[in-house]
Amino acid sequence: MPDGGPLVLDVQNLNTVFATRGGEVHAVNNVSFSLKKGELLGVVGESGSGKSVTMMSLIGLLPSPPAEVRNGKVMFDGRDLLQTDANTLRDIRGARIGFVFQDPMTSLNPVFTVGYQLREPLIRHMGMNKKAANARAVELLDLVGIPDAAQRLKDFPHQFSGGMRQRVMIAIALACDPEVLIADEPTTALDVTIQAQILELVKELRQKLGMAIIWITHDLGVIAGIADRVMVMYGGQVVEQAPVREIFKNPQHPYTKALLQTIPHVSGERSERLQVIEGQPPMLGAAPTACPFRDRCDVSHDRCERENPERVNTGAGHDVACFLAEKESMNA
Repeated sequence: MPDGGPLVLDVQNLNTVFATRGGEVHAVNNVSFSLKKGELLGVVGESGSGKSVTMMSLIGLLPSPPAEVRNGKVMFDGRDLLQTDANTLRDIRGARIGFVFQDPMTSLNPVFTVGYQLREPLIRHMGMNKKAANARAVELLDLVGIPDAAQRLKDFPHQFSGGMRQRVMIAIALACDPEVLIADEPTTALDVTIQAQILELVKELRQKLGMAIIWITHDLGVIAGIADRVMVMYGGQVVEQAPVREIFKNPQHPYTKALLQTIPHVSGERSERLQVIEGQPPMLGAAPTACPFRDRCDVSHDRCERENPERVNTGAGHDVACFLAEKESMNA
């Protein structure tokens, strides 16, 4: 992790609520984290933990209604993005914060050529004319490893494989040289070989361009290979945050420990039965007043039913929202 580098993003007490026919859904609850220049933050958790909603809340990508960001701050370059007008936010989102969506099969517009979709942000945000934008589009496709880039600009999305479409999505997100790239499970729909190629590509681009990256995933194996720091989410909130080596060496939240136990291990002998986390994620119909993991936790106690633990620092840049970790930090 970049030590002492400047912050490019600082999120404080973010809360997002959805209005539904059945009542409110509190999807994001008091989420706080920061991101340094050049850092790669991995965000992990099972489906419904609030990973994607948190990141889409930061840059105004959720439809309102039904979504409403109730409170919090998202500081970027001295500006609170939650208090920024729509036009300015659109310019920041297109030029300075890139977003790679989850499904490469549906994220590109099928009726426009790849060249058109690459040129559009360059013309809008960088003020380029069509000729300059076209030349830059060729550079971008070359950058993400698409052969015959000049010819492929004329092709439509359906003429690309899944892996190539994901590369195009990354190229579009990188078009304006963003300071932050948010990648929302960009390898989920791809086969294992293509996943490895995309991960290697991201490593190369990060080293070459020096951008900060937020990588959303449910795959801890992916995080182990690319992240500097890991943020674990459950029930719409952050339950643990630590440098990547620390999270694998010394996990402290029961949910993180359970996640790590579900990773399959390959060995010459017949492996044991794959571990699972019993139970279901919590219903988020109200703001949490108790630990969200209590019903699935092997070490929960009475206090977990009455209070929602706050995150405490246990050293080595390690924050944990658990009463057991709170006791250990007080005894240290």
